[in-house]
Amino acid sequence: MPSGSRYWTVIDNELRVEPVADRFLRELRFGRDRAESTSKAYANGVALFFRWCQRTGRDWRTAATDMGLFMVWLKYVPAGDGPVVTGPGAKPVRSDGRINRVLVAVRRFLSFAVVNKEAPQWVLGQIYELADSRDLPLEAQSEDGGLFYRMRARHHLREPETPVDRASDDEIVALFTACLSARDRLIVLLLARAGLRRSETAGLRRGDLHLLPNNRSMGCEVEGAHVHVIRRDNVNGAWAKSRHARTVPVDFLLVQAFDQYQIERQQCAAAVGSDFLLVNLFRAPLGSPVTPDAINDLFKALCARAGLTRSVAPHMCRHAFASNLADSGALLDEIQRLMGHASVSSSQPYLHPNASRLRAAVDRVPTPRLLIEGVIR
Repeated sequence: MPSGSRYWTVIDNELRVEPVADRFLRELRFGRDRAESTSKAYANGVALFFRWCQRTGRDWRTAATDMGLFMVWLKYVPAGDGPVVTGPGAKPVRSDGRINRVLVAVRRFLSFAVVNKEAPQWVLGQIYELADSRDLPLEAQSEDGGLFYRMRARHHLREPETPVDRASDDEIVALFTACLSARDRLIVLLLARAGLRRSETAGLRRGDLHLLPNNRSMGCEVEGAHVHVIRRDNVNGAWAKSRHARTVPVDFLLVQAFDQYQIERQQCAAAVGSDFLLVNLFRAPLGSPVTPDAINDLFKALCARAGLTRSVAPHMCRHAFASNLADSGALLDEIQRLMGHASVSSSQPYLHPNASRLRAAVDRVPTPRLLIEGVIR
């Protein structure tokens, strides 16, 4: 866009923009202030829907009557091309979770089309059904901006309940030890000890870290060392997912890592003028802000250098932070606030206790003395 902001859209085989989809994605990105990555995910889902309609000769405005067939197509047709092959031995090409995410994008697009009179009203009845709002979580009641209160999706695959894919404490220590610079060690700790997303980490400014016991001298009333996570339009493509700023307390390890990084950063003259916290110190362009993709590349190199048996992604360190919070007894609302989740339900997967926590919970239940004496007898 002329302002420098970006969003993703959908084009046809002739490279022409699909007008209704484009309006929907612009509304999502700028009208609802959603992240660029969100517009990309939704554009991918809507593009698959348009491709299915084109391949099967359907009008997208009325294709909602065959959403079940669309789900089968998604499950068994790779890259949106080729015949649908089902039956014994057929291997799904998309997971149930991926299909559900596509369906969310398509439902919201079709809802937008109905509201803007680009699709008939009856389409809503094909993708939603009435439900008792008491049975729905808050985010389900307002899935489309509150327009379809007390309605729930008709088409949804049951996803298997799997544990959160977190980095173990040993893996985090191995990654930290494999770092070759103070900057890289700070990146690992921001992810694993503060729970920041990689894009939030890359978007930090120097003034976002307040590391004094009393920060009033910097115009901040929050006591103790902490970091502010704020959404901005950054030149390096970094973007805080939540539109609401949050404050995350940090421990002494992160404070020490920051001090060591400051000494390292001062040795790079090109970094002096940059307001970004994390900048290139060892390769051109020197002094330019680190990008989210560069953090991915860093973790690939650290995994290889540490000799880990599996690939640990930056987001797995964030999962480790939330899991450690849950294991230490943090309440659900505390986890939600520290992680920057819009909904409490996003924090619930971290509350699944392991066997040791279940044992500890039982052991904390007091046992009456008379019951003990009766059993011993």
